[in-house]
Amino acid sequence: MNYVLKEAMARAGLSVVDVAAQLEVDPKTVERWLAGRVPHPRSRARLSALMKLPESHMWPGASSPMRRRQLHGTEVQAVYPHRWQVPADVWRDFFRGAECAIDVLVYSGLFLVEDVAVLRVLSERATAGVKVRLLLGDLGSVNVATRGGEEGIGDAMAGRIRNALVLVRPLASLPHVEIRKHSTTLYNSIFRRDDELLVNAHVLGQPATHSPVLHLRRGVDCAMTCTYRQSFERVWSDSVTVTP
Repeated sequence: MNYVLKEAMARAGLSVVDVAAQLEVDPKTVERWLAGRVPHPRSRARLSALMKLPESHMWPGASSPMRRRQLHGTEVQAVYPHRWQVPADVWRDFFRGAECAIDVLVYSGLFLVEDVAVLRVLSERATAGVKVRLLLGDLGSVNVATRGGEEGIGDAMAGRIRNALVLVRPLASLPHVEIRKHSTTLYNSIFRRDDELLVNAHVLGQPATHSPVLHLRRGVDCAMTCTYRQSFERVWSDSVTVTP
């Protein structure tokens, strides 16, 4: 999935049919572009103008054989400057595609669990046999209080976690779902499905919604994805199960 193109279309309010009409191509061609196929140079130029984004941003290395070789096997699939720029359907589609495992490491993740469609997807995947592990912040944690102070929202951080726990509690009764609380310093919020990750890198003094998100897919060496997965497992091993 070309998430950069998908996001650009959503931001511009353009559907597959709209783009196809403006570029005078078949809608199925646009769907293939969204699925990851690189358009021909003429179409790339027209799409770049339509989306008001440089070609290099939507198709890194497409015009340079040397650059393509450098990027071969790269784990980075997309970069969003701010979490709020990640379209809601990207989150839903991300979890919907899970076949084996879903992991979530956050303090509250309220933006996610307030989305009824996301909760429905998590429920459906768990019922289908996908292992779902949710890690939320411990209300009494010093690190949670510190993060609230850094973001300028004080005790509201604990309140957000409390609300999130209420929203995810129905999932706890499902098979293959486990919900735990942690008290670690949260350098990154991690969202995993199988061999792919969405990583929200936190920035001191900024709300998570204003911080960047990396979409990673495990490559040959898995240097980045393995690092974040190990981080999740370390937090999971020190966490405590949330009682219903």
